[in-house]
Parts: sequence; C-alpha cells; structure tokens
Amino acid sequence: MWKVVWAALLLLSTVCVQRGYTKEAKGAQSLGHVSVVIVGGTGDLAKKYLWQGFFHLYANQVSSGYSFSFYGGGLSPNDKATPILFEVLKGVVCPRELSVERCALVKEQFLRLAEYRQLNTSEDYQALGKHLTEQLRQEGIVEAGRLFYLSVPAFAYADIAEKINNNCRPTDGAWLRVVLEKPFGHDFSSAQLLSTQLGASLKDNEMYRIDHYLGKQVVSKILPFRRENSKHLDLIWNKHHIERVEIVLKETLDAKGRISFYEQYGVIRDVIQNHLTEVMTLLTMELPSNLSNTKEVLKNKLKIFSALQRLDSNCAAIGQYQAYNAEVQEELSKTREHFSLTPTFAGIMVHIDLAQYEGMPVILTSGKMLDERVGYARILFKNDIFCIQSHSSVHCKPKQIVFSFGHGTLQYPAILVSKNLFKPDLMDTEWKEVTEHKDVSVLGLPISDYYVLTPTVEREAYAELILHIFQGRKDSFISAENLLASWSFWTPLLQSLADTFPRLYPGGADNGNMLDFKLLGRKVNFANEALVMVTQDHIGGSGRESFQVMQGKYRSADMVSAWPEELIVRLAADLQVAAENAVREGGRFHLALSGGSSPLALFQRLARHHYSFPWRDTHVWMVDEQCVPLTELDSNFRTLHDHLLQHVKMSYFNIHPMPVQMNQRLCVEEDSGALLYESDITQLVNASSFHFVLLGVGDDGHTASLFPGSKLDASGNSLVAFTESPAKPHQRMSLTLKAINQAQKVGVLVMGKSKHELVTQLSRVKDNPKHWPITGIRPTSGRLVWYIDYDALLG
Repeated sequence: MWKVVWAALLLLSTVCVQRGYTKEAKGAQSLGHVSVVIVGGTGDLAKKYLWQGFFHLYANQVSSGYSFSFYGGGLSPNDKATPILFEVLKGVVCPRELSVERCALVKEQFLRLAEYRQLNTSEDYQALGKHLTEQLRQEGIVEAGRLFYLSVPAFAYADIAEKINNNCRPTDGAWLRVVLEKPFGHDFSSAQLLSTQLGASLKDNEMYRIDHYLGKQVVSKILPFRRENSKHLDLIWNKHHIERVEIVLKETLDAKGRISFYEQYGVIRDVIQNHLTEVMTLLTMELPSNLSNTKEVLKNKLKIFSALQRLDSNCAAIGQYQAYNAEVQEELSKTREHFSLTPTFAGIMVHIDLAQYEGMPVILTSGKMLDERVGYARILFKNDIFCIQSHSSVHCKPKQIVFSFGHGTLQYPAILVSKNLFKPDLMDTEWKEVTEHKDVSVLGLPISDYYVLTPTVEREAYAELILHIFQGRKDSFISAENLLASWSFWTPLLQSLADTFPRLYPGGADNGNMLDFKLLGRKVNFANEALVMVTQDHIGGSGRESFQVMQGKYRSADMVSAWPEELIVRLAADLQVAAENAVREGGRFHLALSGGSSPLALFQRLARHHYSFPWRDTHVWMVDEQCVPLTELDSNFRTLHDHLLQHVKMSYFNIHPMPVQMNQRLCVEEDSGALLYESDITQLVNASSFHFVLLGVGDDGHTASLFPGSKLDASGNSLVAFTESPAKPHQRMSLTLKAINQAQKVGVLVMGKSKHELVTQLSRVKDNPKHWPITGIRPTSGRLVWYIDYDALLG
C-alpha cells in the first residue's frame, strides 16, 4: 500500500512540471490522490490510446502534488488478464519533453502503480470501492477524486454506472468523473432512454461524453482561430461570401473485425452524427464572448441545432463498398440470401435556417474503402474575380480556409488560409507558421499558395481530452442537451434511408468518380448516374468490371442484369426510348404498370431524373389492383400516385386506375368494373396492344394478380378479370394473360437476394401457367425482356 506515496515523493523530486492547467481549474481542485479505473482496460481502445493518454497525464501532473493509482478492469479473471495488461503498459511512450533518464523512472513508477481487477458483478465493484477507501485510510492521504473510463459497449453503461454509484463513490469533498465513449444511442429515442438511465445513477456534471475529434488540436483551435482573426472573418463569414462548407473524413480501411458494430450503425451514426456534426457546429455557431465558458458554448451550439433544416433521403447520397455484404455474411453467420443496406459511404447536404447562412450548403461526407485517409473542413469562398489570361495569379485561384485534421498529402495537422484571403494572426505560442514546405498540393492549391499554421508540439487527441477530464473542463465534451439535439436532427434522415439501396462501389482507386455527387437545389444526387456498358462478360472480381450491365438470355427470352441501381437506370432508359418511339410513330404511349415494392425505385427514378419523358402523351394503366379504396395505402394506384404520378405533369384524363370501387362497393361482379376497364382499353389502346407492360413476379411464381391454381383459362378472351389472392385482401382485379401477351413489349422486373431461389427454379421449369403463372407470359408478336439484378441472379 505504500507504493503510491513512495512513487509520488520520488517523482516530486525528479520530474519537472510539463504542462499546467487553467487558473479557474486550479482554484476548483485540491491536491490529493486520484484513482483511475479503465473498465475495459485490455480492450482495443485502451491498448491503442487510453493507457498512453493516462501515462502522459501521470508524467505531466504527478509533480504538481497529486498521487495516482491505476486500475485496468474487465470481465476476465485476474490471472488471465494481468499479463495482457502489463504487456500493454510496457509499450507506453514518454512525452517528448522527458529526458531518457526521467522517462525510464516515470515509466517504472507508472507500472508499479497499476494493477488489474476483475469487474463483473456488483460484488466486484463493492470490493473495488472498499479497496480504494482502505488505501486512502492506510496511507493517510486526502482523496482528490475518482475517474472511471467506460471503454465498453454502450449497452453496458447503465449497469456499470449503477454499480459505480452504489459501491464506488468517493469520500466527501472528492470528485467523481465517469467517461463514456460513443455511441451514445442509436437514434433519438435510444439516446433519450440511455440519458435517463444514466441520470438515475450519475449527476450530469459527473458524466463526460467523449468525442475524440474534439481533442484534435485543429478542431479545438477552430473557435480560437475565428476569434483571433475576427477582424478578417466577421465581414466574410456569411452566405454572401461563402460558397459552401465541406467537412470530410475519408478512410481507406474496410469494416472487417467491426462488422457486428458497423452493421448496427453505419457511416452516418459512426462518424457523421458525432465527429463531423461537432465540427459543423464549431464552424457555424455564434462566437461566445468567453471561449472557456462551457454554458455559453453549449447555448450557441444549441442555437445552430435548432436552426438546422430537416433532412430527408433527398439530402443524401449513400454507398456501400462491394465486399461489405460478404463480410457481413461471414462475420455474422448470415445466409447467402442476406442483403445488407448499411451504408459505408454518405454525402449529405445540410442547410441552416439563419439569415447569416441562408441558402449556403454545408456538406458532410465520410466513407470507408476510399482512395486516401484524410480529414478536413474546408470553407470555400466565392471568388468575384474573372481572369482573362493570368489564370495562375493568386487572385484567380480558389479562396479557402482548410482545417486539416491530419493525414492526407500534408501528413500533419494544420490550418491553411489561401494567400488571396488574408494572413492569419498568431495569438499564442502553441501554434507556429510553417514557412518551408514540401512540394504538395492541398485541395487544388499548391502548399505555397497558403499561409500554414500548425501546432508547435503535436499532441494526441485522447491525451488532450484525458487532461481536460482531470482538470474538470467540460467544454470539449458532449452535454446531454447537445447529444439529444444532434440525434433529433439526424434521426429523420436515418429513418428515411432505412430501405434505400446504397450505390455499390469497388473500393480504393477503382472507385474513380462513382461516388462524386452533385447538389441540385436542396437535393443530392450522384453526379454519374450509372456505369452502363453493355457487355456479356462474366461478373466477378472487385474492380470496376463488376459494375457492368450484362445482356443475355433467360428462359429463351432477352435478359438485362446489373446491380440494383444500374438496373433501374437501364430500365428507366428503356422505358423512355419506348415512349419516345411510340409518340413519334402514333402520338401516344400506353404504359401498364404493376404493383408491389419492386417498381418503387423505378417510379422515383422516372420522377426525379427523366424530365424529358413525354408524359403529356403518355397514358398510364394498371396491370392489377387490390380490392381496396384507391386512397388506401394498400392500393397499387395509391403507391403509383405517391411515388410517380404526383411528381410529373400529365393530363388527368390520361391516368387510368382500375375501377375496383363502384356503387360504394368493392369488386362486385354485378357492377361490371372489369368490363368497364376492358372497354376503356379497347377504345383507347390501338388493337388493345399496350406499348409496354411492366410486371413483377412473386415467390410463388404469380405475376400481375394471376396466382397459382387460378383458372386462367376461365376468362377466355377477356382482357380484364377478377381474381383471388391467397393473401389478404383476397379479391383482386387484373389484366389477363391475353391482355399482357398482346403488348408490344413486356418487362419483368426481379430484384433482391430473396428472389434468387425463384430465379433458379424458373430457369429449370417448363411453361406451366397453372402452377407458375409467370411462365404464361409469351408475347404473341411482341418482345419479352427480363430485368434481373445480380442479387436475384447470382445470390
């Protein structure tokens, strides 16, 4: 028990004070003993960052009068985990300021002060609490505080907080600080629940929600930089001068080893909702009068959150690297039919509803398996100079301020101001101007075109934040209000993207321009709508060749196959070609569309991208309809209306819903609804031959509302008939095989891994419409084309 005092006294005489802390923090603290407990002390985060950060804290603070003890806690028993812990501790590196001799001494004493304890049950925490109190009593030292760092999954937070509260609170007058790692919830509701659960055990001033990005030196310098250069920035930090703000975090690594986490969270929850959002608030919030006033900083951040315009799926472009789904199947033991929609890339446009920033886009983007590892925030200013000849002149080049968080071509943290803006002021000794540069470019400009500021001494983010925790500073941490405001903003977008197919990309340099996106008003779209290269080459590999559109044969008919997004692009293009040809030849285009979920992406594609589609000359018919009022969500027409018709300009008289409700009744034979619809087709459609009929196919082989076991021949020469579905609502109205097979072109859209078994079965069965109604689709003189995505085709 004597080791704590002995080590402290020895180091007091040998180790110089490396860094102090604020006058305000000094006044709030009293000297004494600090117990540090890392729960999850042998985990990856603790190994890579936490023990190194606490070792720096020890080396820099012990000579100021504090004594320390360190505990690595975990679920494993002592005999198994102790060797692992000390192997980690032996690898810590001394601060640069320490001499070799002092480094050896400090490291030796740090190892003496550390131990491993199993922390699993309430009894384990009770034993730890008694040990800490008994240690203080035996050595006769005053307690300054206890610091618990929870480096564990978030689901364990509430339980551990309760155990700390019940068993490990410090003596009167000493502080308790509990550090929580992200993620802080999965959405607004879960974050709110977690906040409530933690609040039952811990006071708000005892909780330190850590976002290590706020410990990065460049990020923590944003507000001071804005203050120090306010004479230059005050006039131009607004919509009149800023073209856009970009906040970017690119990674080259995949998600291997983290799939169980990543599959739950994805790129938006993993880094955009927290890291990049915090940077956004620092760049756009009103400068507080006192930068160290935590309450004022929080108040100004919350003003930004309250002014953010609501996001929906139109504000984002999402992607997924090609190998991700296979990694999910392997690590989570999923079947080959499992298909993940989790995005590993996202580009999002945010707008702030404040007069200062109205109409100015803020772009947040991050992704895995990209071409380089880099993080930065760029403020791109409008340039009102139009250069005629000397395009290389400084005033002709982009005007921008870049907060470079590290890595990239620069390889060190820096703030860069293009020389055609202003020369930044340096107000403190912790930053310096770089005047000698390597021959590199940063975001389109050679480094020589910037004024470059960089920290005098680079410090690791976790080490910085651990020091702030020790000092009781909360300005670099996430408050409960801040957290809930952030989740309130991001949750609607996450919900709207839940069923969206991400664009697949091969990864690394092979991505090319596949992930480039463009801003169209308040919408975000990929700049390159598709890589469409007609080929019959094999599909496979991990390069760009895997993203081709394949043409071939299926059931003796033509087949087009591609990844989901590219397949929809191709189908939409084919529809437009068919429409333009029909209008050119006869002045009208008759299109029959089916229900179900498969065509939704097509409807959205047509509405958002095919502005030249001849809608005024198009007649839209229904392939089938459920016997429900057309205004109900189950109605195929309601789906078609909501996702397509309401977004295009076409005559009301050219829209032909099936008359399933007549005389205030649904699908009654005596009302002759089927005959009425057939009569309309006969009168308006030349030879009752639609130009294009789009079908889907169910797992049981049904198409339109023609189901296995139906008496398909009973309708004879009819074009429209009532049918029975095995699923509710049972009654349907449908085009018959005769009506479909008279069409000039029939497309069958099949998408998703869940359809792979069906596609395989259909490739083997003979034509048997009674058991497989889809096999009855044999256009008399027209053409049948199967549109099958790779997931359905290959599984």
